[in-house]
Amino acid sequence: MRFLEDPPRFLFFTGKGGVGKTSVACATALDLAGRGRKVLLVSTDPASNVGQVFGLTIGNTVTPLASVPGLSALEIDPEQAAAAYRERIVAPVRGLLPEDELAGIIEGLSGSCTTEIASFDEFTGLLADEAVFGQYDHIVFDTAPTGHTIRLLQLPGSWTDFLEAGKGDPSCLGPLSGLDKHRSMYAAAVAALTDPARTRLVLVARAQASSLAEIERTYLELNQIGIVGGFVVVNGLLPAAAGDEDLTRAVRAREGAALAAMPAALSRLPLDVL
Repeated sequence: MRFLEDPPRFLFFTGKGGVGKTSVACATALDLAGRGRKVLLVSTDPASNVGQVFGLTIGNTVTPLASVPGLSALEIDPEQAAAAYRERIVAPVRGLLPEDELAGIIEGLSGSCTTEIASFDEFTGLLADEAVFGQYDHIVFDTAPTGHTIRLLQLPGSWTDFLEAGKGDPSCLGPLSGLDKHRSMYAAAVAALTDPARTRLVLVARAQASSLAEIERTYLELNQIGIVGGFVVVNGLLPAAAGDEDLTRAVRAREGAALAAMPAALSRLPLDVL
């Protein structure tokens, strides 16, 4: 598989829901761990099933997989991340402020903005916090379905611009005194995401026109925020063992037609077929 040749530190798997991103990401993590590398497998999908793949509960903490030396996993749960984020902000002032002011702070941190930023903070830490995650040779991201992934990956650039410009309401980022910390963390995350020597994008699809069109849209949108290059993985091609019945011939013909009409932007990328 070409996408596994000389892999950088960060590998992102994205694509339409149901195409096998989790399976390919998990197989990649196993392959890298089998090479003697220290690997962290991360899911940013609210409906993550990484734990089901390995038959154990993972959750929002780094969990070593006893059956696979060198491999650990983490599932970023948006609601848990938001609760922890709120507590980090509220705990220092609990007991110091009047109850009505404290209630106002909590209410201001109860919206979707806080949930998004909390998940984003964990995500950027994986990219930029060498003190915590520098021990890993590779961090493999099993990302959320495409729409969520685009928003997640756009945040480093958009929030860096937000902070640099000093515009908008920064309340969901916490105390103003923390903005310098956020600025440096977000800038480091952008630098990692847009550096092909450190980050590899793997676009996973089925051999179907709609699935390939979806990853082309993803690829072009990521290009706009500075993430260039990548690999295409077509997953689940009908095997020869399926036989030669009318139905299997029809499926193979459909798959062949989809691959022959590969979208132009994707045709320039290395292709692996599973």
